[in-house]
Amino acid sequence: MLREVSGWLRRRTSSAGDWPVRDLVAAKGDATVSVVLPARDERETIGEIVGVIRHELDGLVDEIVVIDSRSCDDTARVAARAGARVHAQDEILPQLEPLDGKGEALWKSLAVTYGDVLAFVDADIRKFRSSLVCGVLGPLLADPSVVYVKGCYDRPLNGAPNGGGRVTELVARPLINLHWPQLAGFVQPLAGEYAGRRSALERVPFLTGYGVELGLLIDLLDLAGLDAFAQVDLGSREHAPQSTEALGGMAAQIMLAAWSRLERQGKIQAFHEPSACLAQFRRGLTGHDVMSRDVRISERPPMITVPA
Repeated sequence: MLREVSGWLRRRTSSAGDWPVRDLVAAKGDATVSVVLPARDERETIGEIVGVIRHELDGLVDEIVVIDSRSCDDTARVAARAGARVHAQDEILPQLEPLDGKGEALWKSLAVTYGDVLAFVDADIRKFRSSLVCGVLGPLLADPSVVYVKGCYDRPLNGAPNGGGRVTELVARPLINLHWPQLAGFVQPLAGEYAGRRSALERVPFLTGYGVELGLLIDLLDLAGLDAFAQVDLGSREHAPQSTEALGGMAAQIMLAAWSRLERQGKIQAFHEPSACLAQFRRGLTGHDVMSRDVRISERPPMITVPA
C-alpha cells in the first residue's frame, strides 16, 4: 500500500460510534441533509428503514427521498406510508430518454432533493440501524474539507461473519489496486452507504449500472483528491444475498466501469469496444443452456450541466 494511503487510512477512518446524533445535530448548523434510498421491489425492508430514519434522526435529516426504480411490487406505497417522499425514477427529468440501473436512480435523485449533504442508503438492508446514516454523515458535518464519505462493514453470509462482498474481493479490489492504488485503503469500495456534498456530486458524471460506486470514487478522486475522502466503520450490515449469476452481471458492469475510466484517463489504449453481452450457463434437461444478458452501462453527465 502506498505510504500516502497508509497515512490517509489512519487519519481519515473513524467508527460510527464516534458520531452520536446529538453531536451531529449541533455540528450541522444551517446545512440541510437529504437521505436517498434507491429501491426496486424492496417492500419487505423499505418501510422499516424509512421509519427508523424518520423517528431516530429527526433534527438531523431534513428529507427522506425514495427513488422507485420500476418496482413491480408496492415498494412506493410502503415507503410513502412510512414517511418518505417517493419519486418514480422515469418521471424525473422526463425530457431525457430513460436509462436503466442503480446509478440512474442516484443521479436523478440530485434533481429532486435539496440537501447540501446527501446520504445514499441501500433499500434492502435487514435489521437497519440509524448509525448507518449517522456514520457517513459525521465526517462531512464535522470537517468542511471532507467532500465524500464511504461506509465499511462486515457482511455476514450463510453463517460466516464476513462471507459477503464477493464481487468486491474478486473484481473491484484487484482493479483498484492495479490501476488506482490511491483508493486501495477503502475497505468496502462498492458499499451502498455513503454520503457527499452536493457541490461535489453535481460536478461528476454518474455511471448508470452497478459500476456507479467505482465510478464515483475514481471521478471524485480526480475532482477533490484523496484527503477529501473519509471512511467510517459501520459495524455489520446484512441484506439478502444475490445469486452467483446476478453477481456475474454486477462484476461485468464494474469491469466496464473500470474500462471507461482507464480509457478516459489515458491509462489504456483501446483497440476494440468491449462486448456488453454476458453469456452464462445453467444446466437444463439436455445439458447446459446458454443465458445471455445485456450488461452495457451508460453515463449521465454532471448534474450541474443539465438545463433546469
